[in-house]
Amino acid sequence: MKSLNSSFLVSVQEAIRIRHYSIRTEEAYLSWIKRFILFHKKRHPDTMGGEEVQQFLNYLALERHVASATQNQALNALVFMYRHVIKQPFENMDRLIYAKRKINIPTVLTKTEIRSILSQLSGIQWLLASLLYGSGLRVMECVRLRVKDFDFNDHTITIRNGKGNKDRVVTLPEPLETPISNHLKVVFDQFQRDLDAGHGKVLLPNALAEKYPLMNTEWAWQYAFPSAKLSIAPHNQIIHRHHYSEKTLQKVVKSAIRKCKIHKMASCHTFRHSFATHLLEHGCDIRTVQEQLGHKNVRTTQIYTHVLKNGANNVKYPLTDLFG
Repeated sequence: MKSLNSSFLVSVQEAIRIRHYSIRTEEAYLSWIKRFILFHKKRHPDTMGGEEVQQFLNYLALERHVASATQNQALNALVFMYRHVIKQPFENMDRLIYAKRKINIPTVLTKTEIRSILSQLSGIQWLLASLLYGSGLRVMECVRLRVKDFDFNDHTITIRNGKGNKDRVVTLPEPLETPISNHLKVVFDQFQRDLDAGHGKVLLPNALAEKYPLMNTEWAWQYAFPSAKLSIAPHNQIIHRHHYSEKTLQKVVKSAIRKCKIHKMASCHTFRHSFATHLLEHGCDIRTVQEQLGHKNVRTTQIYTHVLKNGANNVKYPLTDLFG
């Protein structure tokens, strides 16, 4: 797989990095392009076009039964490749079969279950998991937080470049303010030691590193939840301290759920579902919940009304009147 059209894939990678896409987007796009090439028996993409793209996407929908979002991601990767690398946008997509969008009722944890899970955690893991529930954050939004994103005066957290590349402001829960403040003092001491050792440079988003070459050593831009170990940045080979691993957090939370003997298909993202549901249970306006979650459309937020515990209990059925 590594040798598959390697020079072409390098050109795709360069096109992605010039546009400052995230490393996760880069990995996803390269993976889909590789799969597209393999699907067509290693033909070079510049010998193919819309018909071949359509065949691949239809295969994903009809035979692999992928979700709508997965098929869309594959399409976006191929659109990027043809538009920015091959520079020949494809056409003839009139027979594209779209994957069916399945609406799943989200799993929600009770407050007792959440309290039990959090009791299994400590330190940075407890803080991160508490933010997932307390502010309704996505996992990557949480681990990527920087020092400057916390505003203790206004009791808010600013989420930068969230899903859809959007910014939003969420509530910083009062019970977490002191623990986070104390945590940042420890992180600051570590940051000072890194600076002294010549490793205090943090990765900056987009083109900020080029525009402001000294900003990567400023305290405000450091990750609030840094990794315990230094690593080498793949883009520029600089030794730095990356943010806490989202995979490690997911693994730790999964382990805590098992220890609590909670038999639900729960994960880190379930904390976000629970946050939204519990806000609605407390009478919070759905538009406010939408803003806190960063949903583009309120219909996405409305899925949580289906899991409100008081929904069915408050309905007065017609048969009741006959025996009332």
